[in-house]
Amino acid sequence: MLVAPQDWRPQGVDDLEPRAWDALRETAQSVCVTAGAGAGKTEFLAQKAAYLLQTGICPEPKRILAISFKRDAAQNLAARVRQRCPADQARRFHSMTFDAFTKRMLDHFRRAIPDSYRPPADYSIASPSRQDIELFLRRHGRPDVSADRFERAVARTPLPIEETVENPRVRDLLRTYWDDQYAMPGGALVSFAMINRLVEYMVHTNPRIKRALRLTYPFVFLDEFQDTTYAQYNLVNAVFTGSESVFTAVGDDKQKIMGWAGAMDNAFDEFTVDFNAVRHALLRNWRSHKALVAVQHVIAQRIDPEVEEVEARGELAVEGDTAAIWRFDSRKQEAKQIARWIRSEVDHGRIAPHDVAILVRMRANDVEDELAPVLRAHGLTLRNLARNVGEIAIQDLLAEPLSEVLLPLFRLGARGRDPDAWNATQERLQTLAGTSPEDEAGQERLQREIGEFSRNLRQTMCDKPPDPAVADQLFAQVIDFARVERLRRAYPEYRRDADFQRVRNGFQVLLRECVENAADWSGVFDRFEGKGQVPLMTIHKSKGLEFHTMIFFGLDAHTWWSLSPNRGEELNSFFVAFTRAVQRAFFAYCSERGNAIDWLEQLLLPAGVEQIHGADIVAPDA
Repeated sequence: MLVAPQDWRPQGVDDLEPRAWDALRETAQSVCVTAGAGAGKTEFLAQKAAYLLQTGICPEPKRILAISFKRDAAQNLAARVRQRCPADQARRFHSMTFDAFTKRMLDHFRRAIPDSYRPPADYSIASPSRQDIELFLRRHGRPDVSADRFERAVARTPLPIEETVENPRVRDLLRTYWDDQYAMPGGALVSFAMINRLVEYMVHTNPRIKRALRLTYPFVFLDEFQDTTYAQYNLVNAVFTGSESVFTAVGDDKQKIMGWAGAMDNAFDEFTVDFNAVRHALLRNWRSHKALVAVQHVIAQRIDPEVEEVEARGELAVEGDTAAIWRFDSRKQEAKQIARWIRSEVDHGRIAPHDVAILVRMRANDVEDELAPVLRAHGLTLRNLARNVGEIAIQDLLAEPLSEVLLPLFRLGARGRDPDAWNATQERLQTLAGTSPEDEAGQERLQREIGEFSRNLRQTMCDKPPDPAVADQLFAQVIDFARVERLRRAYPEYRRDADFQRVRNGFQVLLRECVENAADWSGVFDRFEGKGQVPLMTIHKSKGLEFHTMIFFGLDAHTWWSLSPNRGEELNSFFVAFTRAVQRAFFAYCSERGNAIDWLEQLLLPAGVEQIHGADIVAPDA
């Protein structure tokens, strides 16, 4: 049942801040919303989606397209909308990353691309390294060309190159690159930058596709807009400029971390002009408490001296230090004391292991080798989310639709009663089967099927203890029940077999790892999801997440050599990572590894950040 706009109330939360209300109710004109750290931009977008769907402003069968920068963010936003809206409305909210959106377009409309640039159906996704680009340039007699500049040219040059590039030498080199990528011995390789250019070309040459997109999506959300690249923005313009579609762009210039990948210099200013957008700024931080927000503001001022002060709405729920620099004499002392500190916090019931995130600038695998044995000696498990299982990183695997579908099914087998797993399973399979919530007979049939399958799965788990071979057997049962053809039909990112198999194989590899020394099947899936484990990740991968306590590991001038006031993007990345902390953030520095970052200490210490010797962070008898 629809609600009159004036009667609509926020779903699942008490209220919104006044500025959020203003941006939410603006539906006739595009809006540009500046939402700083902890401002609740995901909640704001979910509430706006609920408002548009539940009031009928976005009527059936129209859809809302939400494009996020990261897969985690896209999945979280979609989940939030499912919690706020009935299933029939939530299905009309399409949340995906920009790469997923363009790849979906390419795979669906590939034949609409003119022959001279159409990739073969069995292309593979490529992420060319600097060395790959340099090798191409040397092979074609152009070692004088900068690899970085050439890569940017590939990403930014519209197709067809023959018509858009005047310089014949540049034109020939770019065309040769496209031809080489399509003619690779192992099959065509296509980067997401190339996919973006292909989809823009497709839209320009096929007005019917453009018209279909405009009719389907009268409302478009652009999340993390500060990291939108020029190529992505050009595609948005190509599809929607001149249409009646209304945009909501949300982001924060202080959190721009993708300048190296071509992010726009003045994204919000350009968007405001191009789409005649109204600007709003959200000024509440719902994540962090007052002491942490005060430190965040000092860093934010270093990025933007004119930044407005934010109102802290998070509650302080711990005693003692909430932000401190831990100074260690040696790497051995650093690893041991951090392990002892986490162990003590867990033993005193203040945190669970998965509530403490260890953040590194890069080379998470090396840090895992250094820290994991020490944490293990203290009864803790380090979970390196950057590590690959097969051809996919663990953190990316956990955000995949396949994991969202399969894990609740496994949980139903591992536990006798699990309402959350039951509801999640019913919701996912409802989507896969295309069963309407109003179809009572279909719903009953689906519930019977889930009930019978979960009983059989539970019996197998009761009869057979955790073992890699049994894990393979259970995996086959679960994926057969979900049905591969339905998964690939429901999720466009799986339509190509290579893409599906990469995720499927990664899931199976991680599942086999998790059965080793597991006491029961419930523990296997806890381990799979990272429960009871200390997460390790790079600062870039922390974006969009939050943790009770964060430890920045190895924060010295050697390891974090690029962190300086003059390198805006690195400072932005540091700021973004720091704002993920809900209660506490600590900076671990070891003199054996490198010198202290003096300018950063001079910035943090006056803001209330304590400096503590590493030997004193935990009592000797803890």
